[in-house]
Amino acid sequence: MDKKAIQTVRMMRYFIDATVQIIEEEGFDNVTIRKVSDLAGYNSATIYNYFSELSHLIFYASLQFLKKYTSALPAYMSKGNNPLERFLLMWECFCKYSFAEPHIYHAIFSSNVGGGSKELMDEYYDQFPDDLDDLPTELKPMFMEFDMANRERIAIGECVEAGYIKKENAEHLQEMIKLTWQGMLTLVLNRRYDYSAEKATEITMTYIKEIVENANSFSFEFTLDSQDR
Repeated sequence: MDKKAIQTVRMMRYFIDATVQIIEEEGFDNVTIRKVSDLAGYNSATIYNYFSELSHLIFYASLQFLKKYTSALPAYMSKGNNPLERFLLMWECFCKYSFAEPHIYHAIFSSNVGGGSKELMDEYYDQFPDDLDDLPTELKPMFMEFDMANRERIAIGECVEAGYIKKENAEHLQEMIKLTWQGMLTLVLNRRYDYSAEKATEITMTYIKEIVENANSFSFEFTLDSQDR
């Protein structure tokens, strides 16, 4: 990188790290431009040279917490003996970390960040590629996908190729699993159920395993498209 690019990354990191600290100490609801700028040691106007709005800064800060999951995933998936087992282990690991920090995963995968979510994700990993250093090469394309439907399409591909799941059912299957996860995340996030992360993971994985085990017995009579999601 040239000097200007290095300076940009350095400045972005100052503000991201300050946002992470506020999230850890005070929570999402207390993140403000003023607090971030004061903590980073710059005036508020400087932030807008690097981030279009506060939601973008919070999105980038949330990706810092995602490293716990990405770092743990390779070892988690290595316990699987076939594509189907690895697919389920991937989801178990995702559930474990997302239910432990529901605000983080809601901010990344569900919240409104003012449009351009995929572009934000691409820019982040372009600026901070080291965040994916712990991932095996074959898993990196999945983590470069912001959209969960595309992410799951990549993850479930091996199961289809190995014959565990019918190709025509794969998209519906991943939609069912995504909705199951999102439903539990919402309940945990809003404290509608007093579940620990472990209990929420156990319940969600029970449903996901049931869906997967019966994947080839489903008969769907409609087609999913982008408008359905």
